[in-house]
Amino acid sequence: MTTPAARLRALHHGRTPDDPLVLPGPWDAVSARAFEEAGFPALATPSAGVSATLGYEDGGGTPPDEMFAAVARIVRSVDVPVSADIETGYGLPPAEIVERLLEAGAAGCNLEDSAPDGTGLEDACRQADRLAAVREAAGDALVINARVDTFLRGDRGPDEAIARGRLYAAAGADCVYPILAPPRLLPELAAGIGCPLNALAVPDGPSPRELGELGATRVTFGGGLHARAAAAVRDLARSLRTDQLSRTTAPEGPTADKT
Repeated sequence: MTTPAARLRALHHGRTPDDPLVLPGPWDAVSARAFEEAGFPALATPSAGVSATLGYEDGGGTPPDEMFAAVARIVRSVDVPVSADIETGYGLPPAEIVERLLEAGAAGCNLEDSAPDGTGLEDACRQADRLAAVREAAGDALVINARVDTFLRGDRGPDEAIARGRLYAAAGADCVYPILAPPRLLPELAAGIGCPLNALAVPDGPSPRELGELGATRVTFGGGLHARAAAAVRDLARSLRTDQLSRTTAPEGPTADKT
């Protein structure tokens, strides 16, 4: 029987430029089912959306027990493979990261190379060693998406992102994710790194198809879809409140003349 990780890994290969792997980011079981019912073959949780749903700030603010429990609820609500964004790994050793991901039923993970204290970037060689340890512990049971944060926190040119991406791919990453890379640099990044490339789709930016044509194999949305859903809920709430106030403050209709 094909494992969820094998199914997810296969989705990264044999794609044409106009058909990248698009992975919506569910933040709970309801959103996960909605994306599955729409026909997406796999999903990728966003730490931002899950953290907000749990009442925490993104960036390591969610207790790992709660994050892994949320991932497990999402996984058991759908039949498609789910990759989990676990930020920098919450300070857990690689073997425990793998153990907890597999217990949650995740088919893959997103691990970023920002320093755990949020002040900069992790040393590239240290991060590569960590990814290699995760790969050794997981074998082929997880698809590893190695996030490169140079465009977020460091050098905004392609050279450092390519150097880190090549290190991470050599360490066993299945996919490399230079988050916030300018779309114009995607062809150079894809060619330089030499493995499937994850690109971030943002409002008013290139479409997933356009990102694929620029070199992305895989497209994710970060916390963007959750943000749009939250905005819709706020609009609904304001509409409901406005309707309530208009009903309670409306003047009474005319009354009959009793004289």
